[in-house]
Amino acid sequence: MNHADTAFIMAAAGLVFLMTPGLALFYAGMVRGKNVLGTIMQSFFMVALISIEWVYLGYSMSFGPDVGGVIGDLSWAGLRGVTSAPSPDYASTIPQTVFMIYQCMFAIITPALITGAFAERVKFGPFVIFALLWAILVYNPVCHWVWGKGGWLGNLGVMDFAGGLVVHVTCGAAALAAVLVIGPRKGFGRVSFMPHNLPMTVLGTGLLWFGWFGFNGGSALAADGVAATAFVATHLAGMAGMLMWVIMEYVKLGKPTILGAASGAISGLATITPAAGFVGPNAAILIGLMAGVVCFLAVNAKHRLGFDDSLDVVGIHGVGGVVGTLCLGVFASTKVNPGGVDGLLAGNAAQLGLQAFGVVVVLVYTLVVSWLLLKGLDMTVGIRLSEEAEVEGLDSAEHSETAYN
Repeated sequence: MNHADTAFIMAAAGLVFLMTPGLALFYAGMVRGKNVLGTIMQSFFMVALISIEWVYLGYSMSFGPDVGGVIGDLSWAGLRGVTSAPSPDYASTIPQTVFMIYQCMFAIITPALITGAFAERVKFGPFVIFALLWAILVYNPVCHWVWGKGGWLGNLGVMDFAGGLVVHVTCGAAALAAVLVIGPRKGFGRVSFMPHNLPMTVLGTGLLWFGWFGFNGGSALAADGVAATAFVATHLAGMAGMLMWVIMEYVKLGKPTILGAASGAISGLATITPAAGFVGPNAAILIGLMAGVVCFLAVNAKHRLGFDDSLDVVGIHGVGGVVGTLCLGVFASTKVNPGGVDGLLAGNAAQLGLQAFGVVVVLVYTLVVSWLLLKGLDMTVGIRLSEEAEVEGLDSAEHSETAYN
């Protein structure tokens, strides 16, 4: 066991944990004042719900002994046999308990990300049921396919350094399913849904950016050169995404906005995630610039397409995850990470094909299962607020409290 690696991953786990409260603030600043606490609660409660699920089911299903390349068995349920000894299959220099809790933080934030798509119009109880079932039926299997020992996508050679497929494509596809099943907010297309507190959103952006260094850098699972590569790539892509989004706004609108700057930063960070440990700084900047263009266009397209992705989960996380996963297949180089792969520009065109295959599989599977879960809940317990409750607001109708007196 390496003490430096252990300390680094414990710190990285803390950084990734911070991303979920940061996400809560990021989303809460963009909703109306009557929905602030309800929006925060949807993210913050995932800390409790998914942590307990991870202990008793998630970790074993995601990383436990493989069953047919599809799922881990339940031999590690309740953390049975998970000790402070290193795990040769995943992290040979840190305690398995540290690896477990680090991965737990990824599992927590992923369903929280989905909530931005249906902000301001979903009941808390049915959402909690959806999040729990989604973690079991979507996150855990996809995590095993890509990162688990023996997972079939990983065995094929599909790569994902820190969650482009496992986190961003899954949450983006689920968000699209939610938009299709739940429908738009009351007054969508006729009423202006202005953010109530953009400084809160900027604070959330800063916390997310700070946490992303643990999200991507920690995915090296060691305090080494790969972690440094991912750390640098993360920051450069984030700043490039912000830069390009602001430029796009200036060209289209004539004025840059702070919401645009925040959105651009998150788009760059999300897009570099799958490739962070496999590409150099210049490729990271290029990926960030691409994210600023593509995600900006995707977010603006929702109005033409007529669907209410309230806080741009599909356009930023879904599209960014897809673009970043494909960019891995283009820009990855074993000169940057000898333990990684070469992409198209390094002479390995097949890797791009593998990445595209991984995107299609994960996107289709997540979209179908998420749609079925949401449709089933909507037909049974009802997932959407009543019209009266939506007018009243989540805070009062669902939680009997208000953010501002």
